[in-house]
Amino acid sequence: MTYPPEPWRLCGQLSLSLWRLPKQQLPAVAEGLSPVLVGGAGILGTAWVVYQSGSVLEYNELLVAVLVRRGARLRACITQIWVDSEASRQGGRALWGIPKDMATFEVPATVPLRARAPGIASVSTSDRGTLPGTWPLRYTVAQPVAGGVGESRVRVRTRLTMCTASWQVDPSGPLGRLHGHRPFASVAMRDFGMWFGGDSAIRAGGRIRLPWHLR
Repeated sequence: MTYPPEPWRLCGQLSLSLWRLPKQQLPAVAEGLSPVLVGGAGILGTAWVVYQSGSVLEYNELLVAVLVRRGARLRACITQIWVDSEASRQGGRALWGIPKDMATFEVPATVPLRARAPGIASVSTSDRGTLPGTWPLRYTVAQPVAGGVGESRVRVRTRLTMCTASWQVDPSGPLGRLHGHRPFASVAMRDFGMWFGGDSAIRAGGRIRLPWHLR
């Protein structure tokens, strides 16, 4: 199995929910990273992603990430993630230390999102309102790799839709820590364009190059 070299150019639909969990319920993160805590609770994000036509790979994804610090810098650490593409699984592990596993997804081609990963979780979302224009976003993912922590930059341009998300988590499944909790905020990224990793193809003259319709 082969996978694309970085950076990965991706586009599609994403639904993100944010949760507060007590420190003792947070997933473990790599040595050298510290969860960001507010009042003894950390912030965890869960995201369903549908990578569509125009992406280097087309597949579905469910991930869990913890907001962490590396020194004074904020980072996201992906602690659990499932995909339905073997090329994506191998590439994520080899290129960036992202611990991708395989799963089965049921994701009808609808917006708002309705999605299910049997044995893990399901979600349904409802839109509340879309912000005008497209928004540039950037963040850095920090993952454990041989010899320490590796960092990968992510650049996104997207339309942002505020929404509500109803989660049903299998209490005996790998996301059982979320059972009994509710997200405090949810947002959808519609028709996003994303660059993951490999700075050389991302920036030109200090600006993000957008090679398709989000330019």
